[in-house]
Amino acid sequence: MRLLGAVLAGGMSSRFGSDKALAVLDRTTLLDRVHVALAGQCDAVCVVGRGVVADWPRAGLGPLGGLAGALRHARTRGFDEVLTSAVDIPDLPPDLAEQLGPGPAFVADQPVVGRWRTADLPLLETILRSDGGRSMQRFARICSARSVALHAPLANINTPRDLANFAR
Repeated sequence: MRLLGAVLAGGMSSRFGSDKALAVLDRTTLLDRVHVALAGQCDAVCVVGRGVVADWPRAGLGPLGGLAGALRHARTRGFDEVLTSAVDIPDLPPDLAEQLGPGPAFVADQPVVGRWRTADLPLLETILRSDGGRSMQRFARICSARSVALHAPLANINTPRDLANFAR
């Protein structure tokens, strides 16, 4: 089974006030920190929402648009599953892929962190084309994803204050 890591980094960072993907924590950007965490668990890693891998069908659809872009990218390259994280979650456990495997599964208190099957891409595309709700929780229900509680909650950096508190 081939696993692609995907850093979802296409958000607007409106609460942060600047591009939080480039915010520095312990001399490393949040983007690099999440990329390295996924690279240690996946066969390859891509960054979604910044250049090569675009949100699908367009930017501005939140994490589901990023997930759809990642799943489409993975499918064309022969990956079976995608391990996702938002760029603002700096403390991914080193065994996250194992805890969530096999997909579909997501972290109970952070559904943007998940392990998703490329085979479920048509379900996601249907959601994104519909007028209904576009939440990770809805997609998780439709594809029968398991909710997994981790040993400790994950941080979520939304503001510069969150970053400063996490750094302490």
